[in-house]
Amino acid sequence: MDTADQIPVTVLTGFLGSGKTTVLNHLLRQPELNGVVAIINEFGEVALDHLLVESSEDRLALLDNGCICCSVREDLIETLVDLAARRATGAIPPFHRVLVETTGLADPVPVLHTLMTAPDIVGRYRIDGVVATVDAVNGAHTLEEHGEAVRQIAVADRLLVTKTDLASEDALARLAARLAAINPVVSRAHVRNGMVDPARVLDAGLFDPAARSADVVRWFDLASQAANAPHHHADHDCDGGACGHHSHHAHDAGVSSYSLIIDEPIQRDAFARWLDYVAALKGEDLLRFKAIVHVAEQPDAPVVVHGVQHVFHPPITLQGWPSADRRSRLVFIVRGIPRQIIENTLCKFAAVSRAAIQRAAA
Repeated sequence: MDTADQIPVTVLTGFLGSGKTTVLNHLLRQPELNGVVAIINEFGEVALDHLLVESSEDRLALLDNGCICCSVREDLIETLVDLAARRATGAIPPFHRVLVETTGLADPVPVLHTLMTAPDIVGRYRIDGVVATVDAVNGAHTLEEHGEAVRQIAVADRLLVTKTDLASEDALARLAARLAAINPVVSRAHVRNGMVDPARVLDAGLFDPAARSADVVRWFDLASQAANAPHHHADHDCDGGACGHHSHHAHDAGVSSYSLIIDEPIQRDAFARWLDYVAALKGEDLLRFKAIVHVAEQPDAPVVVHGVQHVFHPPITLQGWPSADRRSRLVFIVRGIPRQIIENTLCKFAAVSRAAIQRAAA
């Protein structure tokens, strides 16, 4: 099949809290992305990101089973096959591109390998560029600590450097040097509040791993070997330990995810006090925090909170609840912070009653 007959797929990757969903939200509001379907992969027990993307439901597909580099890979294939079939029959509005947002802990190599080799989709879709977001504040440290982040940069065609207004000139220069060492040919753009020209994201050209570094070629060879070898999704290592999935979604040593649902409104000042405490005490190991909060003072307008390590962004008040569920939902991706500690601090500092805290089903 000629590439003109294949639906282009843009892969949006980037580490936890680097601004992927903010970029996606901005892009889907642009006229250039009319007729684009977004597939969102979430890591954690409670899915939130799809609620925060301002788009009609027929333009979104959610993969919320965990890491897109493992069992969700099969779900990605099924979703793409289903989208193509429904498009062909007119069951959904016609679309001309798919944008896949991976979870922040995903190694993008197995995702790209799947898109390039899965028999059910290679004739229908083609990779049209890999776009990676990188956090100007935490990016350098993240690249030192997490192999997934390095791979996200190494395979990218375009880099979007976010939160540049929060970083010093020296920090930006050091990060630029580190990015150039990992991927010297990638184009870079500074982005604030997710506002990026669609031309910076779309039509990056056919993806060719052979044109990348020796490391990238080796990673794709290993992904090919892994795809052809029998393994168990529940407990295996991607590329000799870079992923290390177990029942608690462990990617690096001690990294885990858990979610809490709170059944009662939370006082604004008390919640802010709790956030300050957690950031000061455990910020280094709070890899990602995101929440939609039922604030007692404004029950009809929920508050969205995002945090990465010690940095918490100003809360955003939505115009209304995105669904009928008005409970607060808190998602944590942490390194070595027990769930019980978070629950205890919520009760002590945010004045949340213990009976109101529900643990999301694992």
